[in-house]
Amino acid sequence: MDITVSKEIRDICPDFVGAALEARLINTDFSAPLWNEIETFRADYIQKYTKDSLKTMPAIQATRQVYKRCGKDPSRYRPSSEALIRRMLLGHDLYKINTAVDLINLASIAYGYSIGGFDVDKIEGHELVLGIGKPGEPYIGIGRGPLNIEGLPVYRDRKGGIGTPTSDHERTKLSTETTRLLALVNGYDGNEKQVEACAMYMQALLRRYAGSDGGSIHIYK
Repeated sequence: MDITVSKEIRDICPDFVGAALEARLINTDFSAPLWNEIETFRADYIQKYTKDSLKTMPAIQATRQVYKRCGKDPSRYRPSSEALIRRMLLGHDLYKINTAVDLINLASIAYGYSIGGFDVDKIEGHELVLGIGKPGEPYIGIGRGPLNIEGLPVYRDRKGGIGTPTSDHERTKLSTETTRLLALVNGYDGNEKQVEACAMYMQALLRRYAGSDGGSIHIYK
């Protein structure tokens, strides 16, 4: 998959760096060993952060700043990583979706990056462009219905938007029928080493819990 970062994103966030992980996998409804790892991680994590201090995490703070520069309120349209961590810190159960989504969510919580997860076979064409949402641009967020993406960073394929840091699109979502995964780590903090480390962490989780060889990673800016 070719990924292009538009000039409008580079003007707002010149330090942006992303990592694309493409991998084959065997997705399942639920992985008990993965959830054992998530619960262990959760117990440790809630000792380190509060719902207020999480905003100071570099990855989350940088994403919130980009939202503001784009004209979006990050407290109303929270980045997915922040929303996941807040949910955990407030004592709510994390959603159990399927193994691919669950392990992406774990990586997002661990590193603070919003990560898009897509079924490659549902993407139109072989190129994605990261731009900014336009007024009235149609978009159906997963489990959210119509979502106003004006002012949100958005990945578009040949047909339209498929992913924002707040929510991915229903059209390209991961299901138990997915055999080819594309995961995009969004590093608005410009920390290439951490972005790559996050992608490598997902690789390890895919190998352990999704019958995958881990696929390949490439960095894009």
